[in-house]
Amino acid sequence: MKFALNRLTRRALTQVAAVALTPALFGIARGDNAPPKSDRSVDMAKVLEPGPLPELSVGDAAGVPVIEYGSLTCPHCAHFSKDIWPAFKAAFVDTGKVRYIFREYSRNNLDVAAFMLARCVGEDKALATIELLFAQQDTWAFVEKPLDGLTSALRPTGMTREKIENCLKDQKMADAFAQIDKTAETTVKVSGTPTFVIDGKVYGGALSNDDLSAILKPLIK
Repeated sequence: MKFALNRLTRRALTQVAAVALTPALFGIARGDNAPPKSDRSVDMAKVLEPGPLPELSVGDAAGVPVIEYGSLTCPHCAHFSKDIWPAFKAAFVDTGKVRYIFREYSRNNLDVAAFMLARCVGEDKALATIELLFAQQDTWAFVEKPLDGLTSALRPTGMTREKIENCLKDQKMADAFAQIDKTAETTVKVSGTPTFVIDGKVYGGALSNDDLSAILKPLIK
């Protein structure tokens, strides 16, 4: 993946955004209370193998691993971050039952840029920065000048325009995100976001707290 800052335009994202906003593609209109069925099974040990960048995780290392592959320009991922994650974190992560792992899945160059900037804020602050960007997604992801929106959104982190532009010159980091995508597509067959992997089972689409509770209940001792 050759990352190019000048490709961060609204036109390049129009088709991606339209797909992301199609609920039927992500199974969120089930209309019943049945637990979600997994799409397929994978080798969890292989999925948990370290990638080219430090893992973004929170929670007890002994907790049940819950992996989310998410895209920063994905509205369903933003919904999970804003509306599902706080209660899920309180119930499962803060109590030591779950180790939550966020895997960056870039569907376009703007995802790459946003993920790079989150990492450049600091590895220890990357997850918090990703939450910040999800919370302000509408101000930068679907606007005419996304770089201006990202600059404004990241101002509280201390990222100046100069730091942002220097960060986005890091081709080695951009290549690492390409490798993360390739591995996700090879080992998990990720094709859309969000995608969750729990106990070797893949769940494509948005999950509610009820869904997550139903999946995790048999796994938590």
